[in-house]
Amino acid sequence: MATNKAWTLASRPTGPVTEQNFKLVESEAPRPMDGEVQVKNLWLSLDPYMRFRMDDVKSYAPSVQIGEVMVGQTAGEVVESKHPGFKAGDKVLAAGWQLYSCIKGDDLSKVPASAAPLSYYLGLLGMPGLTAYFGLKEIGVPKPGETVVVSAASGAVGGVVGQLAKIAGCRAVGIAGGKQKCDYVVKELGFDACVDYKAGNLYRDLREACPQRADVYFDNVGGEVLETMLKLMNLRSRIVVCGRIAERDEAYCHKNLGVLIGNRIKMQGMIVFDWKDRYGEGVQALAGYLAQGKLKYRESVVEGIENAPKGFIALLTGGNFGKQLVKLG
Repeated sequence: MATNKAWTLASRPTGPVTEQNFKLVESEAPRPMDGEVQVKNLWLSLDPYMRFRMDDVKSYAPSVQIGEVMVGQTAGEVVESKHPGFKAGDKVLAAGWQLYSCIKGDDLSKVPASAAPLSYYLGLLGMPGLTAYFGLKEIGVPKPGETVVVSAASGAVGGVVGQLAKIAGCRAVGIAGGKQKCDYVVKELGFDACVDYKAGNLYRDLREACPQRADVYFDNVGGEVLETMLKLMNLRSRIVVCGRIAERDEAYCHKNLGVLIGNRIKMQGMIVFDWKDRYGEGVQALAGYLAQGKLKYRESVVEGIENAPKGFIALLTGGNFGKQLVKLG
């Protein structure tokens, strides 16, 4: 019997996440029941939303309970199937911080045959890419000539947002932490400008980078960055609220929300699940841009399931560069 290794939630964070919040459990790999599929996970996606699932609070998705396997999407290969729709060798998207998963076949998604690496379906062609695609297109609604600003611009979502803004004929301005990341955003991803929020001159630098101010702000962090961007939004501009990782450890009181009234700003939260019935459209569009060379993508990989907590903490503290993954296989 194969041995499974799984990270469970050992305790809820009372401040920054530490490795002591997790526990690695070894057991026999689960075997599929009728209608289920056993998957050997090869890649694990690490994403900011996981931090909020570690808390015992009411949200759009259930919290991870103490002792449960940490939530997270994986990409892997079917080992054994007791569902007619799957066979050994099929590449699929599964779940959990673990080496093996047993999932009902009706809840499993096949990875389409393509030239893209399997890991891309956890990033550019997966949830982060789809978040960027639908959030910008459906809520941001960018128009040619407008200015689109996105925070966490070197990350899995932000990097795609800016590139899609350029495809739409907009000026793309990123916000990232450090010169190296800002250089990557401009020189590799093709943004028009990128502001280093760690430099200590956030408002001044953003004002210089946005001479016509901002028409769309895609917010991945919340906190001080959102507070600053509220001062720079144009009349009838749009703010896509995607994440608030900067507020993960303590509440942040926003003081500039009054500008929403005077500037008639549309500020809307988004969860990518709302477009689940259109995922095929998004993947097709993103894959097309990738094939045409219009989208570039970078992965930050840690090796081995034993290092998953380290990779997650690096993600939360800005230590990653691009889409954060764990290579399991």
